[in-house]
Amino acid sequence: MSSRVIHFNREDLSFTKELNRRVNDYFKSKGISRYANTTMKVKTAVMLGLYLVPYFLIISNILPTIYLYPLFFVMGFGIAGIGFSIMHDACHGAYSRNKLVNKILGYSLNLVGGNATNWKIQHNVLHHTYTNVIDHDDDISPRGLFRFTPHTELKKVHRYQRYYAWFFYSLMSLLWVVFKDFRQLRGYGKEGLLKKVGVSPLRAWTWLIFTKLFYIGYFVVLPVMITDYSAGTMISGILISHLIAGFLLAIVFQPAHVVEGVDFPLQDDSGKIEEEWTVHQMKTTADFSRKNNLFSYYVGGLNYQVEHHLFPTICHVHYYDISSIVKETAEEFGVPYYYHGNFANALKSHYKLLKTLGQAA
Repeated sequence: MSSRVIHFNREDLSFTKELNRRVNDYFKSKGISRYANTTMKVKTAVMLGLYLVPYFLIISNILPTIYLYPLFFVMGFGIAGIGFSIMHDACHGAYSRNKLVNKILGYSLNLVGGNATNWKIQHNVLHHTYTNVIDHDDDISPRGLFRFTPHTELKKVHRYQRYYAWFFYSLMSLLWVVFKDFRQLRGYGKEGLLKKVGVSPLRAWTWLIFTKLFYIGYFVVLPVMITDYSAGTMISGILISHLIAGFLLAIVFQPAHVVEGVDFPLQDDSGKIEEEWTVHQMKTTADFSRKNNLFSYYVGGLNYQVEHHLFPTICHVHYYDISSIVKETAEEFGVPYYYHGNFANALKSHYKLLKTLGQAA
């Protein structure tokens, strides 16, 4: 991450103030909380169930080995579901007014092999603050095989990224578990980001190592000790689960910011971004498949990325209701509101941008 401090334009905040007023008025007029409701709490049980029920069936040792693999497949959907619908809201402080509840549920990421501390820094601090700003938003940083912004070096291999991206997306979750968490924590410590969020490096490393060992312990060691299944079976199960989860997570998050039409703004020599922060979020983010309730339910409302980026501390179960407020206010102020009618169109737009970014101008 660049050490240069980014500043957003603050000359005209009329859109931000009016949008915030209208959204606040919505919750006041309805007399409802911004946090999780009964629907969200039931969903929490459902998503945890997708992961834990197959796990307990596995360690019950009642099934032939061949029947385990469908369970690992379901667990992959559970991992992604926990990420979409539980961890994400909790780590943003949007699940509950109670900070301890958010902290505990945020650690559901650690339960499935990830690390909540790293995620909060990469996602909350860097991605949400500096969306699509090169050298600040880690989500679009150069990764060798990928070029996600026009402001990074074009390599010959990038001409094929629209084809091979889909395979490598499936590795996302697995790489976090075995490699990226360690690399990130080392980097965040050197950059002072751990101290910035109030976490000591010693505590962060202790918790990282402990939870990684716990994950391996309950997912591999314990089943091998108390069942007839081999370590190879359990390790292959981890691979299947994370390949499924990684692919699902990637194809939902990528169409939110790496699609045709959105901006990849550059700061000027003083580190200033042309737009004020709220407008910046509108110009760098896109919604998709807003009318598909079942899809929205599973992906934790993350198809409402515009609403999420504007109001990350509001639980996602409210995004559908406030989306009309955001859209109407944006139209009144002449601010763009990007969205694709369905998920297929969003993925197609992502594919087209990967193609464009992989070719010389």
